[in-house]
This record gives sequence, C-alpha cells and structure tokens, in this order.
Amino acid sequence: MLKILDRYIIKTFFGPFFFIFSVLFFIFIVNIIWVQLGQFMGKGLSYWQILKLLFYLGISVISMVLPLTILLASIMSFGEFGERYELAAMKAAGISLTRVMAPLMGVAVVLAVMLFFFSNNIIPDFQKKAKNMLFNIAQTKPALNFTPGQFIDQIPGYMVKFDKIYGENEESIEGVFVHRKASSYENQQSIVAERGKFVPAANKNFLKLELYNGYIFEDNFAGKSESVRQKQPDQAIKFDTLVSHFDIGEIINKAIEKEQITDDYRFQTYGQLNETVAKNKKDNQTFFSNVSADVLSQTNSVIGYMDKNKSKAVAKQQIKLDTVKGEKKLEIIYNSYTRLENLKTTASGKKSEFSSNIKYFSKVVIYQQRIISYSVTCIIFFLIGASLGSIIRKGGMGLPVIIAIIIFIIFYVMNLGIENISWGGGMSPYLAAWLPNLILLPFGIWMTYKALTDSQLFDAEKYKALFKPITKRFIKNKEHKRYQ
Repeated sequence: MLKILDRYIIKTFFGPFFFIFSVLFFIFIVNIIWVQLGQFMGKGLSYWQILKLLFYLGISVISMVLPLTILLASIMSFGEFGERYELAAMKAAGISLTRVMAPLMGVAVVLAVMLFFFSNNIIPDFQKKAKNMLFNIAQTKPALNFTPGQFIDQIPGYMVKFDKIYGENEESIEGVFVHRKASSYENQQSIVAERGKFVPAANKNFLKLELYNGYIFEDNFAGKSESVRQKQPDQAIKFDTLVSHFDIGEIINKAIEKEQITDDYRFQTYGQLNETVAKNKKDNQTFFSNVSADVLSQTNSVIGYMDKNKSKAVAKQQIKLDTVKGEKKLEIIYNSYTRLENLKTTASGKKSEFSSNIKYFSKVVIYQQRIISYSVTCIIFFLIGASLGSIIRKGGMGLPVIIAIIIFIIFYVMNLGIENISWGGGMSPYLAAWLPNLILLPFGIWMTYKALTDSQLFDAEKYKALFKPITKRFIKNKEHKRYQ
C-alpha cells in the first residue's frame, strides 16, 4: 500500500517538476540571449554557431534553475495534496506528514547529489567551451570588436577607427580612419572618409570596405632620409568612392572552438580548485610580505632623510628664504615632500593590487564552495516548499508561484550582497558561500515544524482574531438601521 502511495507522491511531484524546469531554463536562456545575442547577430556567424554558444553558456544556469524548480514543484505538489484533501485523508489513515515527505526527500537528496556531480564535472567543461568560443569568435570575426571611437588593430597590418557604427546589421559607418602600419622602408598611408559601409566579399578571407567622400594621405619617400621627407610634402588624393579589401585570412582560418584559454578557475573541478586556492593563498602571503617590506623600507627612508637633515641648533634669528641657508632648507623640505608623495603613490598602488588579489581569491573560493552549497540549497528549498505547500493548501500557478519567487529573490539578493562584501575583504569567502544556506536552514526547519503541527500560518482569520482587541478600540459600533 505504502509503495503505491510513494509512487503516486513521486509521480505528482515530477509532473510540475519537468514543466517548471523547462520554463525556468527557457527564461534564464532568454536572459542570456538578451545580454549576449546583440554582439553576434548580423556579424557573419551562422545560426548553428550562435545556438551552440548559447547552449554552452546556458548549461551553467542549471545550478540556479534546479533549486528553484525543487522549491516551486514541492510547493505546488503539496499544495495540491492539501487542496484535494488528500493530506487529510492520509493523516486519517494514520500516515504522518513526515512519512508523506519521505519519498520526495529522497528524490531531493538524489537531485542534490546529481547537481553536485553535474556542477563538478560537466559545467566546467562547458564553461571552457563557451569562453574559448567567445575568444575565438572575437579573433576570427574582426567586425565583432569594432567599437565606435576606439582604435582597433585586429586587421593584420592596419589600425582602424570608426566614429559611428549603425544600420540593421551594423554595416554602415561614419568618421572612418584607416592607417596602414609601415616600416621605415615602406610608404606611409592613411585614409580618412566621411562615411562607408561593409560589403560582403566574394572571398570570405577578405573584408571588403566601401568608403565615400574622403582623402588618401601618402608619402613616397620610403627608405629616404628625414631631411628629404621634410623638404617634400605628403600626397593627398581626394576620392568620391574607394573600395578596399583587407586580408583577414590569417585569423579567419582559426577554428572557432579551438581551446586557447585553459587557466581559468571556472574550468576546474572541486579537487583541482583546492590546489588553486592553496597556490593563490601562498602567492598572496608572499605578495603581502613583499608589500609590507617595500612600504616599510620607503617609510624608513623618508623618516631617516628628514631626521638626518633636521637642524639640531636653535635658530637665533629668522632665516630668510633668499639666503643660502634658506635655499638649503627649502631643498630639504622639497625632497622630503617628494619622498612622501612617492610613498603615498606606492601605498595607493599596492592597495589597489591588494584589493585585486583579495577579490580574485574570494571569487575562486566562493565558486568552489558553491559546487556543494547549491546542492544543499536543493534540500533546504524542498523543506521550505513542502512545508509551505502543506500549510497554504493551494495548488496551481497562483499563490505558490508568488511565494516561491519571493523566497528565491531573497536568496538571490543575499547571494549577491554577501558576495560583494566578500570581494571587498569584509567577510571570509567560505562564510559568504554558505551564509545564505545558514540563514534559510533555520527557516526551513521552523516551517517543517509548523507543517507537522498543523499550524494555521496563512489563516487570515487567525491574525484578525489576534489583532481584534486593538482594532476594536478604533472601530465605532454602528447601530442597525432599524433602531435609528
């Protein structure tokens, strides 16, 4: 009998589970598309390459999607049990809520373990593929990195700058400057044009650029002395239309998914991250020791210089600045001030580097600990979701969805806020990775206790009765119309 009940409970749970997981995964993917897709559309990438890249990027969101799915599915399934009076029937048959939750607790533990192995073994590999694909796309598609107002040197042998890039596929440009890199034995050439556009070339190894209303500035004195160059002016050729082809075959032929970046901590498993953390901690200790010695040495130098040149004799009269003694004193003051400024600059630079080291160390540790902590979050979210569902006794996509989203937003905001504090050195990264779970775990245990004791936590009448003595003082009883 109980085996049949367990199968029914698990079946009821997985019904909304797969639907919710699909919807949430799609929502997170759409968020990635919103952020990333604008960089690639209309830039020469095939749809297959874009879809593959989005898939690589989307795999990492499963670590956030799965806990939220468990939370929402457990609220909905236990809410349906309560709404259809199935929980009441089970309790009448002598089956406790703990026994009803037991099979789904086992499912939540299995999903948590699966998430750990998925985050530890699969996500790092897809992170590596995604980052390398982004890097190689930038290398093989120069148009991707044409940022308005910046000089770009990705095209071999040229420096280019565009003041404005626009159009449906960002093919139109304004304020064009193209400079050919040349040695002292080659003719120097620069092209300036009011506007232009990218045009598909017959050979994909070339980038075709049509320029309008501009000038070509060139000298023909390659290999000649500087004096000869100065005697004769450069040539300036005005054009209405100029078609230029740039050879980009050198970078086009590189593979899109060639793995050139291998040293990112997000590419490592939990065990490999232990070695990275230990190495980073050792490097930081060496850096901090060197910084302390460097700053202390400069401080002692300033103090020693000022102490050495301090006048030991008491001045009998005021020293004038235009005397030799006054000039010497000004020189000492100036040198001391210069040394103090150098010390201040050094300390400021070391502080920036110090903060950067702390932030990187925190990122590595938090990433490592979240491989485990997100798995534990699955179990905590199940406790909260199952308890809330049995208390509110509402199924469907209404109230359960709102409650689940509020809990997840609180968890997500805590994650981000605590993470930023840790990056600034205000909290241990180990504590930062686990603190959201440590805060939600007592809440989950308390909610489970309330569910086991049949608490009327969301009963509005209960709260009205609680505040009735207070509200009664401010509400004037009205007489019935019949007695008026």
